[in-house]
Amino acid sequence: MVSDASLDELHDFAQGMGIPRRAFQGDHYDIPEEHRPAMVAAGALEVDSRELVRRLRAAGLRLSPARRRAVGRHGGTG
Repeated sequence: MVSDASLDELHDFAQGMGIPRRAFQGDHYDIPEEHRPAMVAAGALEVDSRELVRRLRAAGLRLSPARRRAVGRHGGTG
């Protein structure tokens, strides 16, 4: 799950859906498939992976490969 607006919006939505912060991966949350219907019902939009990346880049929220590796080593809580 990502936000095309801000990380604050993303964290607020995740918290409201009961998704723990440990699921945050630097620019997105890993969401178990069984949570998808509730997320969509709460306003999340389903998009394919290309659109997801396009929206992250447009919002300036897409992590570079180097930053993604750094986040992976530090648990994604940044």
